[in-house]
Amino acid sequence: MTQEQLALKTGTKKSFISRIENGKSDIQLSTLYRILEIGLGKKVSFTIE
Repeated sequence: MTQEQLALKTGTKKSFISRIENGKSDIQLSTLYRILEIGLGKKVSFTIE
């Protein structure tokens, strides 16, 4: 999947996806979940110990 496709699918800007990919941007946890679940189809779950 290209950065452009991922941006369109998740409702973010391509430049934001690029900055994340290059480690040049902080990301909110909610945005990370949206990218993983909506954009990449990965179910996210975690536990706090």
